[in-house]
Amino acid sequence: MVLAAAGLLLVVIPLAGLLARVPWSRLGTLVTAPVVVDALRLSLISSVAAAALSAALGLPLAWILARLEFRGRAVVRALVTLPLVLPPVVGGAALLFAFGRRGLIGRPLYEATGLLLPYSLWGVILANTFVAMPFLVITVEGALRHLDPRYEGAAATLGAGRWRVLTRVTLPLVAPSLAAGTALAWARALGEFGATITFAGNLQGRTQTMPLAVFLALEHDRDTAVALSLLLVAVSLGVLIALRDRWWGRW
Repeated sequence: MVLAAAGLLLVVIPLAGLLARVPWSRLGTLVTAPVVVDALRLSLISSVAAAALSAALGLPLAWILARLEFRGRAVVRALVTLPLVLPPVVGGAALLFAFGRRGLIGRPLYEATGLLLPYSLWGVILANTFVAMPFLVITVEGALRHLDPRYEGAAATLGAGRWRVLTRVTLPLVAPSLAAGTALAWARALGEFGATITFAGNLQGRTQTMPLAVFLALEHDRDTAVALSLLLVAVSLGVLIALRDRWWGRW
């Protein structure tokens, strides 16, 4: 019990410290300041786009990893989930070397289209997707692995083709997990810092998301940093509450 209480306090005390520093009388003014509004706008745009990309790219990956037997599947799964354990700054550096102006893909892309991903909104979205997609893949793959194959078999026996089985049986059955994975990807993208600042920079109104604005505000405006942090905590807690039935059953 003592260790459990210590573990709980390790989480609660920092949050209490944050709440104790909130300038409640100025909170409305702080959260409507231009730097906060710009950061919030960019965070919402980039995190929603990253969640959508994670769903579009991660769902096929999860299906392949769950349903197909092939040599090297363990390696593919390890590569897909690597951003979960990779230091975000290393991920940002890898993105820079791959998609930067002189990068492996970035150079021919820039020469062909003039598109420059670093220090742009597209760079923020790419960095967010890189770190967020594994959450969706893991969630959906687990659901697909535990899905009762008899439902799909019954649909196939009744004459449904593979695509119809997928869209009318499989996807509806894993829809709650897909929604949960997308929400997790969105929350992870919303809080992303290391890969974003390394690959996309910290330019107000262009690439400065809320976590980056918190980092910058800590140096010269603690009240703004606290207000931004409170917003992020509230959003993260809201996501956890929304997913409580999916993870732990009813509270």
